[in-house]
Parts: sequence; C-alpha cells; structure tokens
Amino acid sequence: MATYSAEKSSSSDSQPHIAKGGDHSPAYVLDERRRAALAEIDNASFSWFHVKVCMVAGVGFFTDAYDIFAINIASTMLGYVYGHNQKLTSNQDLGIKVATPVGTLVGQLVFGWLADIVGRKRMYGFELMIIIVATFGQAVSASGHAIQIIGVLVVWRFIMGVGIGGDYPLSATISSEFSSTKIRGRVMAAVFAAQGWGNFAAALVGLIVVSAYKTPLLTEDVVTDLNHVDYMWRLLIGLGCVPGAIALYFRLTIPETPRFTMDIERNIQQASQDIDTVLTTGKYIDNPDAVVQRVEAPKASLKDFRRHFSQWKNMKVLIGTSYSWFALDIAFYGLGLNSSIILQAIGFGSPVTKGVQGVYQNLHNICVGNLILSAAGLIPGYWATFFLVDVWGRKPIQLMGFTMLTILFVIMGFGYDKLNETASAKKAFVFLYCLANFFQNFGPNTTTFIIPGEVFPTRYRSTAHGISAASGKLGAIVAQVGFARLVNIGGTNKFVKHILEIFAFFMLTGIFSTLLLPETKQKTLEELSNEDQEGFVHGVAAPVVVKDGVIVPEGSAL
Repeated sequence: MATYSAEKSSSSDSQPHIAKGGDHSPAYVLDERRRAALAEIDNASFSWFHVKVCMVAGVGFFTDAYDIFAINIASTMLGYVYGHNQKLTSNQDLGIKVATPVGTLVGQLVFGWLADIVGRKRMYGFELMIIIVATFGQAVSASGHAIQIIGVLVVWRFIMGVGIGGDYPLSATISSEFSSTKIRGRVMAAVFAAQGWGNFAAALVGLIVVSAYKTPLLTEDVVTDLNHVDYMWRLLIGLGCVPGAIALYFRLTIPETPRFTMDIERNIQQASQDIDTVLTTGKYIDNPDAVVQRVEAPKASLKDFRRHFSQWKNMKVLIGTSYSWFALDIAFYGLGLNSSIILQAIGFGSPVTKGVQGVYQNLHNICVGNLILSAAGLIPGYWATFFLVDVWGRKPIQLMGFTMLTILFVIMGFGYDKLNETASAKKAFVFLYCLANFFQNFGPNTTTFIIPGEVFPTRYRSTAHGISAASGKLGAIVAQVGFARLVNIGGTNKFVKHILEIFAFFMLTGIFSTLLLPETKQKTLEELSNEDQEGFVHGVAAPVVVKDGVIVPEGSAL
C-alpha cells in the first residue's frame, strides 16, 4: 500500500475544523465516509475472520506464556546440572528469571511505537521470529572458556523477551481494531486467555519430559551425575519454538487494520475497500498503481502527543492503565516465576534426601504443582473474564479482582504460619493460592491488557498500550528482584509470608488506579478516544498516483 502524501505536514498538527451539517465540501464528504466506514466495522457480525484473528494472535500469547513460565521449572533443572550443591545461586536464578521481563519492557516500548509509525501488519511476525530464534538459541546453549551457560541463557532470554514484548501492543491493537463493538471485549479476552494454556502446556511438557527420563535418571550411580536432567530442560524450553513456527506464516499475511489505513496513512478510499473485503473474505487488495487520496487529519507527532496527553482527561487514563498494570504484575510475576519456590516452602516439593530418587520426585512434584495451579486457577479465571467482560464491563471486573486479591493476600500473608502448621492447613493455603491465581485472571491481569487497547486514539493506540504494558513489566522486574533479595531473610524461604503481605498492599493501590479509568463496554474506539469525531477530517490533499516508486499527480503521464 502506498504511503505517500502531497499535503503539507504542518496542517496535520492543527486542531480539526468541525464541518457544518450543510457543508458538502470534499473534506466533509470524506469525513462522513470515514465515519460510515468505522460504523461498518463497529456493527459487523461475528465472522470466521474474527476467529482467525483470535487464533493468530492467541498462538503468540500461548508461545509467550510457555516461554516465560517454562523457566519456573527449568531453573530447578538447571540448578541440578550447573548449580553449586545442585542449586543455582540467588544471583543466577534472578538473572535467568528477570532477563525476560527486562527484554519484554524494551520490546513493548519499541514495537508499540513502531506499530504506530510503520503499521501493525508490517511489524506483525517480526516479534515472533525473534522469539523463535532466541528460544532455539537457549536450547542449544553451552558453556565456554569466557562465559558460563547461565550467562548465555540470560542473553538469549533477554532477546526472547524483546520479541515477547512486541507481541503485547501488536496483538492487542490488531484484535481491538478488527473487532465490532459488541464482541471486542471477548475477542481480546480470548486472545489473552491463550496465556493460561501456554502456562499449562509448560507444566504438562515438563511433567512428560521428567516422566520420560524417570528410568534412565534413576539408574544413575551417584547423585552428582545428572546428565539426563540436562536433556530435560533443553527439551522443555526448545519445544517452545513449535507453536511460534506454526503461527508465523499467518502473522506475516494478516491484513493491515482499516483504522491504521484510515487514520494514520490517512487513505480513506483504501480503508473503505479493505473493510468490504477483509470482514468477509479476510483478504485485502493492494494495488500499487491506485490513486491515493490523502486527507488532512490529526497526525502523530511529538507536539500532538504532548497536546493530547497534557489534557488531564487523557493523562489520567494513561496513568490508570500504566499503574494498574504495574501493581498487578508485582504479584502476578512475583508468584508466577516463583511458584516452585512457594510450593517447596509449604512442603509440597520433596527435598533431595534420597539421592537421584529425590531429584526425580522433586521435579515431578513441581510440575504437578504447576499443573494444579494452572488448571484450578489460571485457566478458569481467563475464561470467566471471557464470558462476562462484555456483560459486566472491564472496570467492575478489574475492581472486583483487585479487591479479592487484596483480601486473599492479607489472609495468606498474615495467616501464613497458621496455614502451614498441619497437612489440612497446607491444603487450605494451596486452595487460597489457586483462588489468587483465579482472581488475577478473572480480574486485572486480563483487563489491564484489554483496556489500553481501547481507550487511546488510533494514532497512539499501540504506543500507549506499549507504555502501559512496559509499566507492568517494570512491576515484574521489581517483584522478581525483590523476591530474590527478600525471600531468604531469616532463613531459607522464611520471608515468603511478608512478601505476600507486600503483594496485598500493591493490590490495594490497584483499586485506586482503576478509578481513573473509563468503562469501555459497548463503546466504539472513537468514542473512547476523547476526540470529537465530527469534522475529524478537516482538509483534503491533491490525489497522487504511485507508479514504480515515483509519485505523479493524478492524470499526468510518466
């Protein structure tokens, strides 16, 4: 699609002129055509194209979650093979767990910005290539004279995190902009719910791999000879390439969203044609020799960005989406990347007291424990949001989730000692822990993904979503560093109860940040942008034709 324009760039930074009802100028006609095209998207019936968008975007989130949370199990395996006394040091464990959130933060900011500059379609798929290459790189990593394998893994996991970070704003924006108003929440929730299945798959693959190596593992002569565990973690992480490779073709061939074409490329004619074909066949026609009619409308720039977000009505929304995600990820990643430690802290995992038999039993129990947490808490929470997000609304679900999480973390934290005195009390702790996982996903973990994909103007939607998501990953980094530094104060895993109390405080603050957000249920993206849509198109540029990369006025001969 051609991206050239003949209008002066200075006009794009100006405020839109409101067209009068009796005005039939070209600008007025194009403005009406834009609104008619947007209405066609917003009122479209659910189709197989929407299913395709869910599947293509969802597979990426499945891969993301698998790759992120597989390290929860793999880090224990790495400790048996490369650690001192069969355990990674706190710095090594922190390094391989925090590298991905750091990379994710970078990817969310960079890809979010690029998607608003060069297009959603042009960037979609590149982030998946990064994930595939980095995941394979981890699986074949080895030590050398200059660097140990843990250092190599940290680098690869950072690179993988950059790709994962790109997936957040791209998938959220694409699924949001292609969806009709009445199903937008469920489409976005379905995409994000793939995370739960990725988490579950990581634990399931871990269990299968550990079970497959049970016999050779238990025939080892000495406890320090654990070569087969080296095969386990490589298979566990390396298999994360498979779903990404399957989805890559579909991501590279997905159409550009009509909203990007209309509001950022400012080509209403092409966007109208795309809507007619994309929503019915899922395909679009790209004619490089077509007449390109550009319109004058608000255009992304640093000046316009400052103008838009300097208004409190817009700034408070960005603060609300960013801090809510930050507070949520303090607990979500604090638990998610350390559930194996917490399971062992309450006596679920078996300590190594019986040689290699103990190694197998510990790994087996960690995998089973993560399966239970995923199946009993994570997955049901995602789908509860799916069924109710367009009925209850995003804001009530987020408020309810933060409230329930505050209560649960207070009980688990301040009642930690009592909940670990007997076997039945430990079962109660696991039940509360599963409830916390449930209300994270039937609550702010899903809604903090959905709301930033809805509440910002098209020209800043991906950028602002990336800023919000990056704030969440900052919370994940803070949580992981804090967990690693605090968990063993007073003895091994002795500080867990106080960490849970800290999580309760951040959940409480999340309630207040949610109050800054608007309810987005059953509202169009343009309504939520806080910009007047009447007269949004306030000028028209001379049509141009692009032939063989050369711009010529319409009707001219080369």
